[in-house]
Amino acid sequence: MRITNKIISNNSVTNINRNKVLEDKINTQLSTGSKISRPSDDPVVAIRALRLRTNLSQVNQYYKKNVPDAESWLDITESAITTVVDIVSDFYKNCEKGAAGFNTTEDRSKVLENLKSMQKEVYATGDADYAGRYVFSGYRTDTPVTFGNAVKQNYKITEQLTVDSLSDMTYVDSGKLKNMTEANAEGLGTTEQDVTSSTIHRMRLSYNKCSDTVAPMITYYDAGGNQQTMTAEIVSAYDTARNAYTSADQAADGVVYIPETGELILSDTAYGKLAGVKDNAATSDVDEGEIRVTYEKDTFEKNDLRPEHYFACTSGGIDYNAGYLTGATDDNSKQYISYDVGFNQSVRVNTLASELFTPALRRDMDDLISAIGDVDTMEKNISTLKDMLKKDPDNAELQERLDAANKSYTLMNDKMQKLFESSMTKAQGHLDLANSALTATGNRGSRVELVSNRLAKQQTNFKTLSSENEEVDITEVTVNLRSVELAYNASLMATGKIAQTTLLNYL
Repeated sequence: MRITNKIISNNSVTNINRNKVLEDKINTQLSTGSKISRPSDDPVVAIRALRLRTNLSQVNQYYKKNVPDAESWLDITESAITTVVDIVSDFYKNCEKGAAGFNTTEDRSKVLENLKSMQKEVYATGDADYAGRYVFSGYRTDTPVTFGNAVKQNYKITEQLTVDSLSDMTYVDSGKLKNMTEANAEGLGTTEQDVTSSTIHRMRLSYNKCSDTVAPMITYYDAGGNQQTMTAEIVSAYDTARNAYTSADQAADGVVYIPETGELILSDTAYGKLAGVKDNAATSDVDEGEIRVTYEKDTFEKNDLRPEHYFACTSGGIDYNAGYLTGATDDNSKQYISYDVGFNQSVRVNTLASELFTPALRRDMDDLISAIGDVDTMEKNISTLKDMLKKDPDNAELQERLDAANKSYTLMNDKMQKLFESSMTKAQGHLDLANSALTATGNRGSRVELVSNRLAKQQTNFKTLSSENEEVDITEVTVNLRSVELAYNASLMATGKIAQTTLLNYL
């Protein structure tokens, strides 16, 4: 084959260009630090880079956004729950003091002030929020757990109770002594024989100061599985013609409703009917052991719990928690908020208000405050009567009133101390509930921390793999570039020498 100068020249230019392209490629790698500048340079590297970048992006989303959000939510929740635990612990300690008996009036007054303070604070803690979202409100993150101010808003509430909601309470009938003043002391007519103590049956609702125009309806199942109803008769706590606590037998269905205190007083007959309810295991779609009480409340004070977070209720044409009444609510339909914190991993971050405290907590405090108030009132009456007797020591009516007040004070004080004793068990129950919520939140926080540590390792691994896949070894590329430059320069020199030689040099 004849090799001409043209062929040699073309081959030399092609080789020079190939060396130049290679030098440009390596120079680009050195300047950018990347193995490829376009997918076609190396499709395998490009595809793997896309996969690794996607994984790294997902890990960064979890590690830098979701996990910190979950940790912040849980931290705020844990802080609020800790406050509630502290308050309920103080409640228990005050119950212990009351159960041991008060040595002085000042001791009793201190406990009373503590109870009032705790009563105001305990539910307010439930309004803790994270980034404007209330952490104990379930899906209703824009709705606080409590009313921020006193409001007038009608709610029709259905409480789903059990026989455990039935209780016996001691009632001290002190006649007209509660309303005694220095001006009417002589004419009250209450004697020692008029002061009595009795045990009554009671069902306490979750709210006091309820509607005094709509009578509650009690629904239950009898032994035959038939649905029965009772309608309570409204009797005001301030009714002077009829004692609400001792007149349940006079009511048509044997139930008296005291709207001011939110109590249902039951006759022996009504109590027996409700105490006999029992669930039938054969009817899984019906809970015969449930006692439903439907009533209305149209005024709420500051820090009162909002009914929609606890009960099936209706307000302003909106039905809340209707599934509670049909049994359609289970763990899968409760208002749990979960964050995705990893690949196919989610952690529940919220705690429901009902898992932290119940309306019974404040109502238990109400009972103690009321009992202390009765004792304080009677103690003041005794002091007033003693002062009056000092001025008129021979006044027989005042002496009768004093004897009645002393007996009433003894009975009320005994009732108060026993109430403190029983409240210790109730306070422990509230404390157990709050501690369970605290433990659950702590466990979730620990899990998020473990996930965070694993994500940090995954992030490092993906960054390393991505770097190894996409980035060049600077030292190696520098050496290669130097080699290519030498090859390129050598090709230029060789081509220059070859180009100088022609056929004429041999003629």
